[in-house]
Amino acid sequence: MKTNHQQLRMALFAVIVLVAGTASQAGLVSYIAIDLNPSGFNGSIAYGISGTQQVGQGSGSATGGENHALLWNGSTASFVDLNPSGFDFSFAQGTSGTQQVGWGYDGHYHALLWNGSAASYVDLAPSGSFFRESYAYSISGTQQVGLAWGSDYDGANHALLWNGSAASYVDLNPSGCAGSVAFGISGTQQVGSGLSSASGTMHALLWNGSPASYVDLNPSGFYESVAFGISGTQQVGVGNSHALLWNGSAASYVDLHPSGFDWSCAQGTSGAQQVGWGHSTGGNEHALLWNGSADSFVDLQQFLSSDFISSEALGIAGNGNIVGYACDSSGYNHAILWEPVPEPASAILIGVGCLFARLRRRQN
Repeated sequence: MKTNHQQLRMALFAVIVLVAGTASQAGLVSYIAIDLNPSGFNGSIAYGISGTQQVGQGSGSATGGENHALLWNGSTASFVDLNPSGFDFSFAQGTSGTQQVGWGYDGHYHALLWNGSAASYVDLAPSGSFFRESYAYSISGTQQVGLAWGSDYDGANHALLWNGSAASYVDLNPSGCAGSVAFGISGTQQVGSGLSSASGTMHALLWNGSPASYVDLNPSGFYESVAFGISGTQQVGVGNSHALLWNGSAASYVDLHPSGFDWSCAQGTSGAQQVGWGHSTGGNEHALLWNGSADSFVDLQQFLSSDFISSEALGIAGNGNIVGYACDSSGYNHAILWEPVPEPASAILIGVGCLFARLRRRQN
C-alpha cells in the first residue's frame, strides 16, 4: 500500500505533467464578454478602465438622443450618468481611483473632471482668451491630460497637463511643433503626438511633465505615428497603420501588427499586456489583445455573441479586464467589458491544492 508521502509525490508528478501539457496547448486564454449597454440606451462605448470602474458614453431615449458621459462598476445596471447640468452632451474618456475625466459641450468644449457623479464635476477649461476649447482624455493619480486650442492663441491644438484644476494646466506643446495632443498618462509621464513644423508629419511623443522633456517616439522608417496609451515603462499606439509598442525610445519599438489583418492599432496597455484592434482582411475590425509581440495576439471578437459583427478594445486594467465596444448587426455600438476566465492550468492547481490539503489532514 502506498504511503501518504508517496501519494503526495505521485499527485505532484501528475500535476506537473498535466499542467505542462495543458500550457502547451494554444488558446488557453478565455474571456467572458459583458454587454454594458444600459436599458434606454441605443448605443454606448467604453473608453477607459481602472480597477472595478469603466467609463465611456451612451445615447438613446434615456438621454434625449444626446451622448452622455457614463460610469460603470462592472455591470449594465451599475451605470451612472455623469452628464452635468447645463451641458448638451458629454464623454468620459478615462478613470483612475474614484475620479473620471472627459469633456462636455455647452456651446464650447470643456475638459471635465468628475468624482463619481454628475454634480461633482470640475471644469478644467483654462480661463482667459488663449484657450477657448479643451478636452481631457486620461487621468493618473491627481493628474489629467488632454488638449486645448483657441483662435486667440495660435489656433493649433496644444497638449495640456492638469493637476485637478483649470489654473493648474501646463502647456506641453514642444518647440518646433505646430500642434500636439496628450492622450495618455501614467505616473509622471504622458504620451500623445505632435505635428512637426518642419516635416508636417505627426510623431508619437513621450513627455515627463514639461514641453522640453519630450522624446520623439517615431521609429526610423515610419512616416507618421501616434501614442495613445501608457502604463509603467510601456507606451502603445500606431505607426504606418501598424499597432506599435515602445519602451521609452523610438528605437525600442515593437511592431505588433498581426498576420491576417490589413491594419491595426494599439490603444491601451496595462504595462504587461496591450489592447487595440485590427481590421481583418476582407472583413471588419476585431478587438485584439497582445502579450508584447505580434504573434501573441488574441482575437477578442471570438468571445462575443454572433450578434456582433465588429469590435475594438480601447483600454485594459492591471487585473486584465478590458473595455471597448462591439457593433451589432443593426449598426449600434455596445460598450463591452471583457473579463478573463481562469486558465485550465490554474483550475487544475486549485483542485490539486485541495487534494494536498486532504492528504495532509490524513497524515495528521
